[in-house]
Amino acid sequence: MSNKPIRKAVFPVAGLGTRFLPATKSVPKELLPVVDRPLIQYAVDEAREAGIEQMIFVTGRGKGAIEDYFDIAFECEITQRERGKDLSALEGTRLAPGHAVFLRQQEPLGLGHAIWCARDIVGDEPFAIILPDEFMKGAPGNGCMKQMVEAYEKVGGNLVCALEIPMDQTPSYGVIDPGARDGALTEVKGLVEKPKLGTAPSNLILPGRYILQPDVMTILETQEKGAGGEIQLTDAMASLIGKQPFHGVTFDGRRFDCGSKAGYVEANLALALEREDIGAHIRDFAKAELGLGAVSVAA
Repeated sequence: MSNKPIRKAVFPVAGLGTRFLPATKSVPKELLPVVDRPLIQYAVDEAREAGIEQMIFVTGRGKGAIEDYFDIAFECEITQRERGKDLSALEGTRLAPGHAVFLRQQEPLGLGHAIWCARDIVGDEPFAIILPDEFMKGAPGNGCMKQMVEAYEKVGGNLVCALEIPMDQTPSYGVIDPGARDGALTEVKGLVEKPKLGTAPSNLILPGRYILQPDVMTILETQEKGAGGEIQLTDAMASLIGKQPFHGVTFDGRRFDCGSKAGYVEANLALALEREDIGAHIRDFAKAELGLGAVSVAA
């Protein structure tokens, strides 16, 4: 199997974000900011850093604001320019023509179905998948998808990001049945979607980053509903194991589950503490108002 470059990334952003109601009644969850940048911007920046050129957004009804976000903001830009204001904050928020594709998942049939909706845009190329509410923070210049693309260039096939969690949390995730390990690479022998407590084959979960061969689209075409009554991407990926190389890549960085309120607040606090403009203020606030004592930026 030849290693075609990873040029395209699919962003499944059709979900209703009900855990963040009432905010998500009118604001897509993916546009909620971590400090001053929305989650979807961090995800797109991660893809660009990895050399990905085309961003494919699978949206739903009421998600038009995501498309607007990556368009030109004429009124804002002209007003800022006339007032002599700095426009650097808007860098990266406008995607070049042809570099952004928006399509709709018309029914909420699961992650696998959302990915299948992008089949005609993906074509016969391997592609990345990034779930924006899984906020993966690596060292500057070494984000999660970049680490995965570098691994893909070595071993090819299919890759998933792998993350260790406590065993009692595994029923909420797709879980890897691991084989041989070589540094950050783990052979994937099998995948289990949301296993019952005590039945998970490992504590290595799939935290929302994938590089897949286009063959997965053919499988999803006839994929039956799985866990939760949805078409599960994990089930389709499992069908590729044994037929194509399949590895997990242990991410060197931090993960924030911004699909949950607690994880979202953690991400805001962690990134705010790292900021030169507000970090000292937030640290002082935590000490004085929350009684936390010394507050440092976590590695």
